[in-house]
Amino acid sequence: MRQSKRVVVLDYGSGNVRSVVRALERAGADVVLTADKKQALDAYGLVVPGVGAFRACMDGLAAVKGPEIIGRRLAGSRPVLGICVGMQVLFQHGSEHGVETDGCFEWPGKVERLQAEVIPHMGWNSVEVPQGSQLFAGAEGERFYFVHSYGVRRWELVTNGRTEPPLVTWAEHGGDRFVAAVENGPLWATQFHPEKSGDAGAQLLRNWVSSL
Repeated sequence: MRQSKRVVVLDYGSGNVRSVVRALERAGADVVLTADKKQALDAYGLVVPGVGAFRACMDGLAAVKGPEIIGRRLAGSRPVLGICVGMQVLFQHGSEHGVETDGCFEWPGKVERLQAEVIPHMGWNSVEVPQGSQLFAGAEGERFYFVHSYGVRRWELVTNGRTEPPLVTWAEHGGDRFVAAVENGPLWATQFHPEKSGDAGAQLLRNWVSSL
């Protein structure tokens, strides 16, 4: 029998983590919900969830040394998956209600309010998947569940030509395009909630767990 892979869901005070844990378990992972630094560093994979405000999530992450944990894992090419605000905090800055907050600085760019008539963007939406995506393998034409008012509207990372460029998936709401997912070496992330996206989201999580 194949041994399941240990995955840590980082427990830093963000809500709705139990659904992420259950979805990862169904995807075949051995899941631990913890803020313990050693377990988070040693696991096959680390998941950074997130709901609510950018600043609140960064405050919670800082309290458990989340940015350090993420940075150390990536320095050792150890996989990290960010979900929703857990993706947003990987960028340099967030701007909400006039409040500017530093993120984890893993990617350049700014999280800002979507320029759409209807906010929040809530519900099922299609995405533009780039060729060669491992994350979306088997779910390229599916729809995924979004709940957010803010996003990254410009991809700013410039590659040097010596490394594989990130694969960036886009979505659109109310005529405004934003980053829906990123695959960048060991760092993958989604703006939508795979744990709430039915069979399509389950396929994504299986793809991630299989990549560990």
